[in-house]
Amino acid sequence: MRKIRAAVVGYGNIGKYVVEALQVAEDFELVGVVRRNPQVVEPELANISVVGNLKELESIDVAILCTPTRSVLQYAGDALAMGVNTVDSFDIHTKTVELHTALDKIAKENGRVAVMSAGWDPGSDSVVRALLEACAPKGITYTNFGPGMSMGHTVAVKAIPGVKAALSMTIPTGTGVHRRMVYIELEEGYDYAAVAAAIKADPYFASDETHVLQVESVDALKDMGHGVNLTRKGVSGKTQNQLFEFNMKINNPALTAQIMVSCARASMRQQPGCYTMIELPMIDLLPGERDSLIAHLV
Repeated sequence: MRKIRAAVVGYGNIGKYVVEALQVAEDFELVGVVRRNPQVVEPELANISVVGNLKELESIDVAILCTPTRSVLQYAGDALAMGVNTVDSFDIHTKTVELHTALDKIAKENGRVAVMSAGWDPGSDSVVRALLEACAPKGITYTNFGPGMSMGHTVAVKAIPGVKAALSMTIPTGTGVHRRMVYIELEEGYDYAAVAAAIKADPYFASDETHVLQVESVDALKDMGHGVNLTRKGVSGKTQNQLFEFNMKINNPALTAQIMVSCARASMRQQPGCYTMIELPMIDLLPGERDSLIAHLV
C-alpha cells in the first residue's frame, strides 16, 4: 500500500512533535519540513529535506500546518491551491465557523480536503463534547482546562510588540471559567503597563480574567503539561441526573501533534471540502483495515 506523503510546515514546539509522530507512523512518509530559515538544520533533521517553501517539495499528499493560528488561512489557502490537503490546529473558538466557510470554498474549488482545528481543544475535546451531548441531549457541559501551558495563548503573547519571551498558563476556576496567568520578559525600551494592556486587549484574553507578570526568566517557569476536565450533567430521554466526566493530563504539543497526524490520515479518506473533527468518521483517524478495527474496538 502506498504511503501518505506528508510535509510539516513550521518547526516550533508542535512541528517537532509532528515530525516524531510521522516517523513512527507506518503508513506515512515524511517528505520534508518547511521553515522560515531553511539554513537552520537541527541534528534530528539531518536526513530530512528542509526548505523555505512548500513548492520546493514534490508529490505531497498532505501538509500539516504547525503555524500560528492567525496565519492558518494564508498557509492552508496556498497549499490547497497547490492541490495539497491540509491539517491545522486553529484554536480561536469564536472564529471556527468563519474559517470553516473560507477553507471549505477553497478546498472544493481545488478538489482537496482541509481538516481544521485538529488539536485537542478544539479537536478531540470537541468529539468528547459531541458524544456527551448525544448521551444527554438536554443539559450543560463544562470544559475546565489546566492548569497548564496554553500553546495558542503563548504564541499570541509572543506576537505583542515588546515581548521578548512569554508563557501563558491556564488556571481553571470551575464551571468552565478560567484565569490566564501570563509571564513575560520585556524587550528593552518597552513599558510594562502598555504591553500588559495590549495583552489583555487581545481577543485570546479579552474574555478571561488575565494577570500579566514580568519575570527575569520565562524558561525557568516553562512546563508543557496541560489537561482538561469535561463534565456534563443532563437528561437522557426523560431521565434526569445523568452525569458524565472525562479527564486527561497531557504533554500539550505532543498530543496536538499526534491528533494532527491522525487527521492527516483521515483527510485522505474524505470528499473535497473542509472538516472539523466532529465531522470525521472516527474510524478514518486510525491506521489498519476497517474490519480489523471494528473487531478490535466495537
